[in-house]
Amino acid sequence: MNDADDIDLPEEELYEHLRIEIDKGQDLLRIDKYLMNRVQNATRTKIQQAAEAGSVLVNGKAVKANYRVKPFDVVTIVLSKPPREIELIPENIPIHIVYEDEHIVVVNKVPGMVVHPGYGNYRGTLVNALVYHFQHLPASKTSLNPDTDIQRPGLVHRIDKNTSGIIIIAKTELAMMRLAKDFFDRNMDRKYIALVWGNVEQNEGTITGNVGRNLKNRKVMDVFPNGDIGKHAITHYKVLERFGYVTLIECKLETGRTHQIRVHMKHLGHPLFNDIDYGGDRILKGTTFSKYKQFVENCFAVCPRHALHAKTLGLKHPATGKPVFFDSEIPADMTALIEKWRKYSSAKDLE
Repeated sequence: MNDADDIDLPEEELYEHLRIEIDKGQDLLRIDKYLMNRVQNATRTKIQQAAEAGSVLVNGKAVKANYRVKPFDVVTIVLSKPPREIELIPENIPIHIVYEDEHIVVVNKVPGMVVHPGYGNYRGTLVNALVYHFQHLPASKTSLNPDTDIQRPGLVHRIDKNTSGIIIIAKTELAMMRLAKDFFDRNMDRKYIALVWGNVEQNEGTITGNVGRNLKNRKVMDVFPNGDIGKHAITHYKVLERFGYVTLIECKLETGRTHQIRVHMKHLGHPLFNDIDYGGDRILKGTTFSKYKQFVENCFAVCPRHALHAKTLGLKHPATGKPVFFDSEIPADMTALIEKWRKYSSAKDLE
């Protein structure tokens, strides 16, 4: 099973943005009561927590839960989406925790692990591992409370099954609300490392193009430059190292769309190395010599997935508001792949 099978819950849909224009005949009413009756599946407590997180705005300004709506107000709210009704089975799966406190947990996800249970992947996911981890934390190490906090890992973003790297999870409802708003407002600094086919011409650049489902194959995404289909997406890239037939790059996300880096780099003419969904799993650049073909096949075997790693994440801590930064090591398969191409490139230069 590949990443396309896990496409039904893209990153930007883990929270929702609602905009409501108040009718001219509306009586003065507390905004938490008003929204509770207007937002599907939202409790008054959830609305109040959203207001505390600064996620409830009236005419562009954050308001408290006791604000009274009046005619012609424009109300906007960012909410974390309720989890799908799937039984979460705790599983004792090792996970690499980069950081944890009573509000958040930051994990360096290994390649091959699905983030959230879904069709065909009900066991062995990161969420299954986190549920087990939460249940076995000492009371002093968690603030999980049945009255106020979430009883399952709070996802506000995710990365593909075969992408490795940093992912942040909320441990409280308030943290989840604040993280959801920061992701929506793009107040995150996310950088990825990728190995792509070809010699990327510019040392750095920006790819802008709407990302949406491919019109012929719904399991993959496509770029729609005219902006008539899909969602606005921006990826900034910078060349880190050139190996002739492939290039090591850093990508910084300004938006977070499903498969954004993978589909944007394909659109640029440089698919990710060994990306089966976007054409990177065959020789796209290089010679026809059998020795080179064998070298590339060996590279595919060393890193049997698309070469993409979520390296860093910078954000404001949802409880303290202070800037925090998380880094992660590139996993062994990508490290070995990069080193093989580095040696190959150096030997080629010496010929």
